[in-house]
Amino acid sequence: MLDGAMRRLIDPALNRGGRWLAARGATADGITLLGLGFGLLAAAALAAGLPGWLALLPLVVGRVLDGLDGAVARATFKTDFGGYFDIFCDFVFYAAIPLAFVMRDPAENAVAGAFLLAAFYANAASFLGYAIIAAKRGMTTTQQGEKSLYYAVGLLEGTETIAFFVLICLFPGLFAPAALIFGGLCLVTAAARVVLARRVFFDAPSGAEHGTR
Repeated sequence: MLDGAMRRLIDPALNRGGRWLAARGATADGITLLGLGFGLLAAAALAAGLPGWLALLPLVVGRVLDGLDGAVARATFKTDFGGYFDIFCDFVFYAAIPLAFVMRDPAENAVAGAFLLAAFYANAASFLGYAIIAAKRGMTTTQQGEKSLYYAVGLLEGTETIAFFVLICLFPGLFAPAALIFGGLCLVTAAARVVLARRVFFDAPSGAEHGTR
């Protein structure tokens, strides 16, 4: 919901940083991988039971790098693999943080963490499925900046997810109730995308075979 406004706010600075890094030989895929490394370092700190605030620095650095990889690609050249690799690493990171909290305190966090991961899975399926059909139809959007995939808007997007991760890092004891609430909102987001997809994509001829997809 907030990604469009956030991109307009941060993209100028990211683009300047991307041009600076590209001029010094940095590659978009390398920055994507480095960003994932910092994200997994944050997850490892949480899983090890360290104070949550210690995970904030690598988490924030990882997300800044996640923004810079696209800026470097725009300053050099974009590839389909780069877009694929970026979304793959994003989803690995998104899964690692809830898993880290489950490992941190299984007795307290396991059920909420499993629910949150399931909600992430459903939300990711609604997002990627929409992107696939949108690409098939030649649809484009720049509402969330220049992307390799079609980004369908939703109640919860990257900005809200990072804000949620920051909250649970600062207050690890709130993970279980916060995860249940956030997971529920993820399911609302996924359901809303399905409704939107039916409205946008349900235009097959009335006599079309239902068994062919």
